[in-house]
Amino acid sequence: MKPLPTPSQPSAVLSFDFDGTLHDPYAAPPVPTEFFQRISQLRDERQVIWGINTGRSMPQMVEGFIESRFPFLPDWVVACEREIYLPNALGRFVPHARWNDHCDKEIHALFKQARKALKLIRHEIQEHTGAQWIEMSGEPAGFIARTLEEMEWIVQRITPIAATVPHLAWQRNSIYLRFGHRDFHKGTSLGEIARFYQLPATRCFAMGDGYNDLEMLDPAHAGMTACPANAVDVILERISAVGGLITRAPHGAGVIEALGHFFPKS
Repeated sequence: MKPLPTPSQPSAVLSFDFDGTLHDPYAAPPVPTEFFQRISQLRDERQVIWGINTGRSMPQMVEGFIESRFPFLPDWVVACEREIYLPNALGRFVPHARWNDHCDKEIHALFKQARKALKLIRHEIQEHTGAQWIEMSGEPAGFIARTLEEMEWIVQRITPIAATVPHLAWQRNSIYLRFGHRDFHKGTSLGEIARFYQLPATRCFAMGDGYNDLEMLDPAHAGMTACPANAVDVILERISAVGGLITRAPHGAGVIEALGHFFPKS
């Protein structure tokens, strides 16, 4: 797999969340074939750039490409909600070094500063819930709740603790939560992609369904926003508030619907 030929003068950047938005694991195929046909048309007609903006790691995203039978690769990937990768001539994704190195440096310094607060948060979670605390290379702190209800309880409990550390934030998706830096998320990563292609936020389209898509759906980062019918309530409320599109269809069918709304066929 390789990306489509790069347009000489991109007209827009399209940013899609993967799981729950573009990808439906219960569908066959998980990503509709019509989506790729529409992207090819938009490339030819409008010179668009498109990418995946996900909480998955880059290796997990490559698995998603294979599972979903991508006929061609996206022009960029935001992995772990903050790491930017661009495909080389061979179709292999390489880090966008300037952004990723800066991100890693800031997050490393933040976690040193937040050590005590995170220790207290971990104690609260392990003392009062059955959630699983996670620490691994590149992901110094996070947890997996057992249920959505448990996640809501934990978020309420840890919010005042996290507030004691400037720039400490988190990204959550369903029962998963990852701590990170307030300045690095799907929204600011999309902003960096737009700068890379020399396009303003007004020429960015973003679509997502979960909590970790909130920043990406901010008009500061995307002038065109949408969510599928299956989006969580907080995303439905955000899209309504900013005048975006809530599609009638869920998942990939909703993505195709949104592309037809914002980028009608000639």
